[in-house]
Amino acid sequence: MTLEELIHGCKQKDARAQGELYKRYSGVLFSICLRYSPNKTEAEDNLQDAFITIFNKAEQFKDKGSFEGWIKRITVNTVLQKYRKQKVFDIKDEGQIEDTIDDDIVDEGLPLDYLLGIIQELPDQYRLVFSMYVMDGYSHKEIGEMLGISNGTSKSNLARARGILKTKIEAYRSQQE
Repeated sequence: MTLEELIHGCKQKDARAQGELYKRYSGVLFSICLRYSPNKTEAEDNLQDAFITIFNKAEQFKDKGSFEGWIKRITVNTVLQKYRKQKVFDIKDEGQIEDTIDDDIVDEGLPLDYLLGIIQELPDQYRLVFSMYVMDGYSHKEIGEMLGISNGTSKSNLARARGILKTKIEAYRSQQE
């Protein structure tokens, strides 16, 4: 089934096309859910919620831009909406903290499972901002708009997340020596 046929089938609510879409993209979307979720079980729930949203909104895709980009954005927004409802971001502006932590705290010598694990251990607001900024390339302005927080709070949360990750990575490296 070509991508165009797959998209058309999903727009028509064809269960076979929806199943194929799930097979093709569940791995990619699950990795996004893992980055934004505190654990694997919640990531699985978020993936299911994202696919329900994708299937329900398939007719809104207008064949402009990347379909994969469109479903990735829906996945991120579905997860963020869940956390907004849980009042994860019901915090006051923590003030601006300059982004002074080195970007090279992560290197190829660290196991991927370890990195994912310590990212999932971050407090929700830090994990979400870290994932959006570092892994998905959103600006602080975009993060602020999507999460309903100020740019300063986004920068602060990112700096705090990086600080926590740096500490954990340094501890891991010292144990490996």
